[in-house]
Parts: sequence; structure tokens; C-alpha cells
Amino acid sequence: MRKSPFLLLLCFLMSCAAGNTTLQTSAPEATALQPHVDAVRQQYAPDKRVALFQVEQHGNVLRGETNIPEAKATLLKQLQEANLPYVDSIQVLPEAELGGEQQAIVTISVANLRSQPKHSAELATQATMGTPLQVWKKEGSWYLVQTPDKYLAWVDEGGITLMNSSNFSNWQQGNKLLYTNPYGFAYAAPDAAGATVSDLVYGDVMLLEEQAQDFYEVSFPDGRTGYVPASTAIRYKDWVASRQPTEENLVQTSKGLLGLPYLWGGTSFKGVDCSGFTKTVYFMNGLVLPRDASQQVHLGELVDTSEGWQNMRPGDLLFFGIPAKDGKPERVVHVGMWIGGDQEFIHSSGKVRVSSMNPASQNFEASELKRFLRAKRISPQETLDLRTASLYE
Repeated sequence: MRKSPFLLLLCFLMSCAAGNTTLQTSAPEATALQPHVDAVRQQYAPDKRVALFQVEQHGNVLRGETNIPEAKATLLKQLQEANLPYVDSIQVLPEAELGGEQQAIVTISVANLRSQPKHSAELATQATMGTPLQVWKKEGSWYLVQTPDKYLAWVDEGGITLMNSSNFSNWQQGNKLLYTNPYGFAYAAPDAAGATVSDLVYGDVMLLEEQAQDFYEVSFPDGRTGYVPASTAIRYKDWVASRQPTEENLVQTSKGLLGLPYLWGGTSFKGVDCSGFTKTVYFMNGLVLPRDASQQVHLGELVDTSEGWQNMRPGDLLFFGIPAKDGKPERVVHVGMWIGGDQEFIHSSGKVRVSSMNPASQNFEASELKRFLRAKRISPQETLDLRTASLYE
């Protein structure tokens, strides 16, 4: 028997009312979960660039992922103690699909690491050949990885070689060679006029097999072999032992990058952004700085510039941006390095160049002086010092 239009309308209204009742009863539970999720995120992953805690609540279901097991354990404990009902759908990385290959080594001269798993995504940072990476998950042909300075980003499979713990350990313990020319090549034979195997930039690390005439025979993380002119490389241990991050060395290194093009996300001789430039200068002197200017600003001792620049020393970092105002937090958007002279600093802006804080100077940078925030002096004890810490070993 067919129902009357009135009965159909009544059934519809009753259905809607029942649906609303369900939402109303689940909403308080969802609201009660959220403060705990936010608190744990703030505790364990306040900077999403270096720690992953992407957890969302859907009703009383917690979905998402984290690479910090302690964060998940803390959250669930808090919810249990508060007698809040929940369904746990939080995945702890690395994901099982990696099959034990949870480490990787960069196998090309410069790997581009992006903010999303696609080539059109923003360039977040770069990693040079030989850099060890922690692998967290796979999406298509892309891998979410974490660099030695803890930066999280995506790299396509062509830039890395995946390894299990045994293969990774063997690579790390190998006899390393570090490339020291700004740019060059590895060759298929000990002949610089012959075919190439790979391009190379300063900081690329390979395994040293043996010396052949004026060349080093090397092997790459993906098994390729080649030959590098002996005059362009040095044993890694010898390079590390020779690093002295003095004022003079920092300035000399920085001027060796003059004219290098600005590249958003760049941290290599193929291009640098502002913080990529300071990071590269310090790396070449044995110190590993955090990736971004807004992270680098938290290092070091504050230099008093309230009455001028007389307290500045070569190698000090200058930070620029927008000060906190009207309840909005400070934004650090640029960094450069003091080199002395006529109140000069060197930075990557358009290209690596020298500017001055002196209004009477020909290269005075009025816009930078206007947005100057503070200066910091970095010491080796405050960051990763390659002379005492293991990175490629």
C-alpha cells in the first residue's frame, strides 16, 4: 500500500530529527577531545617542519599519523584518565609498507625535497649526495623523509637509494670522500675528457674505493662507480678535522658564494635562499644550522645593537622581518651574515651579494635596515658540530 504524502513528510522530518540528535550527542565528546589533541601537539610537535603529529578528531574517532610514538601514548593516556571515549585510528610511522627499508641515502648531486609529494610543489629544502635520511612513508613514487637537521619533506624515488638497517650501517661505515669544488663531475674513466657518471657539488659524499693516478675511484649509494679528480676531493675525516669556524674562515667562505643565484628552498651551489646561504656557509665550516631563518633565530647569543653596530663580529647572523604587534606574533623572514668592513653583511637576495647598514655607503640597504630585528652570535656548542658528531659515519 502506498503511503500518503503526509506520512512521507512526517517520516522525513522524524529522520532529520534523529540525525540532529546524533550530532548533538557526539559534538560534546568531539569538543572534549580537541583540547587534549592540541595540547599534545604543542608539547611534542610545536614546529611541524621537524616533527609530525597530524591527528584530527572525527566525532570520537582519532585519525591521522605521527612519527613520535610517545606523543600518541601521551594522548591516549590523557583521554583514558579523563574518561573520554575514543576510537584509536592513529598510525605511528614508519609505515609497515616500507618493509624494513626505513633509511635512505641521497644518490644524486642535489636532491630537491618538496613540501608535498609532487614535482609542482614548493621546494622546501635540498640534500646533497651521501646525506642520510630517515624514511617515514611512501606515497606513489615519493617518500616522506627527515634530514639530519630534522627537516621533514618529500623526495622522489629517483633522488635516493632505500636501505635496510644492515645496508645503511655498511654505507655509513665506509671510507668517505667529500667533493670540495663548487661544481664538477664524476667520470666513467680516469679521464676528464670522457663521459660523465654524475655531476657533483661541494659537500657531495661518496665511498672511496682506491686512488688511480690523479683520480679517486668512487662508488655511489646506488651502486654506480666513477672517477673524481683527486684535486677536487678530500677524505671526509680529513675534511672534518680541518674545519675551523673562525670569523676569517666564515667570511672567506661566504665570499666564495658571491653571485650564486637565489633559489627558494635552495641549500647548495645550485642556488640558495637566504637561510640556505647561511646554512651552507656554516656547513662548509663544520657546523650544521637549522633549515629556516625562523629556526636559526633561536640559536646563539643576542648581540646588542641598540646603540649601533660596534658590537658586531664577522660571522654574526642578522635577522629581518616583522616585529610582533597588535597581538600578532613576530615574523622572521630573512637572514644575512655580518662580514664587517663598512657595516657590511652578505646575504642571498636575488643573488648572493654584499649590502651595508651604513646610510652613507654606496651599497646601503635601506629596506633591510628598516626591517632589521636582531643579531645573534652562533657558537659550535649550540648546533651540530661535525667535528664531534657523526653525520656520514
